[in-house]
Amino acid sequence: MIIKIAGLVIDVKNKYKHFEDYCKEFEFDGKPHFSVKVPDKVMREVTKKNPDFSDGYLETLEIYRIICRKILKYDAMLMHCAAVAVDGEAYLFTAKSGTGKTTHINLWREKFGDRFVVVNGDKPILRIRNGKFFACGTPWRGKENYGHNIVAPVKAVCILERGEKNEIEKIAPHEAISTVLTQTLRTNDMYEMEKMLVLIDKLLASVPFYRLRCNMESEAATVSYEGMQN
Repeated sequence: MIIKIAGLVIDVKNKYKHFEDYCKEFEFDGKPHFSVKVPDKVMREVTKKNPDFSDGYLETLEIYRIICRKILKYDAMLMHCAAVAVDGEAYLFTAKSGTGKTTHINLWREKFGDRFVVVNGDKPILRIRNGKFFACGTPWRGKENYGHNIVAPVKAVCILERGEKNEIEKIAPHEAISTVLTQTLRTNDMYEMEKMLVLIDKLLASVPFYRLRCNMESEAATVSYEGMQN
């Protein structure tokens, strides 16, 4: 099956139909930039470690893991975050698991209505083109399955934290780097890690970062959006 994500055409040599159903919205007819296949040895190891999941589901996860390593060559990387867009510009929310990204996304949905769209609720790809980062939708959207096959320029990145009141502040790159590192791909390959660090450095240098402490009240969406306009 051939798919297109982040402007990249990928020939996936999948074994199980689960992948085709999962990625149907991203199916594409064109010349591939590269191909992907999960080695049989890897599948045996993965299925042994995860006996409660189907082989098709596990293959789909492994395919994305391989894709996220290969796209580094094309100035693109995975970031674990929720990417939403308002008026065509993307805002990225990243946080520790259980902090409330999904709840905050829904607050934005309620506030902005038709101006709002979810690019990807869990694992978007970020790609830099002509010095500008773009958030790209992928089929890998998290358990809520929030997302669309769209691309939007990144306006800001927000580190989400729980708080009793809603407040947001702009932070320096060195204050954000540890969080970004924990939310990107882990790889033992030296070349891949070098590419990843270069992209992270460019992201920190070209996109403003904020820290939002918030509760789950509707005001949180207003505070975060208005705070990221500065």
